[in-house]
Amino acid sequence: MITVTETASKKVKSLIEESGNKTPYLRVAVKGGGCSGLSYDLSFDDDMKPSDMMFEDREVKILVDNKSLLYLFGTELNFSDGLNGKGFEFRNPNATRTCGCGESFSL
Repeated sequence: MITVTETASKKVKSLIEESGNKTPYLRVAVKGGGCSGLSYDLSFDDDMKPSDMMFEDREVKILVDNKSLLYLFGTELNFSDGLNGKGFEFRNPNATRTCGCGESFSL
């Protein structure tokens, strides 16, 4: 399962509204690459594939493919608008190491 903080939920809804796009799903995936070996990928999607798992938290519908779910189970998606930068951040309990920017990790 993937959860979403209140600030992340508000930001996702705001991005959908700003774009005028009515895409119902936020796709969260893991891809090879980044400083630590694996990187996070966020996108909007309107196509749920048979191999996808769907989670809903705080009115955000999240799609995750089976392979990515192995790396993301228990992750919390947050949005930070602080002095150190703005953006989505992943609080992944499975990550043993993350890079300084928080966009990649390893297990």
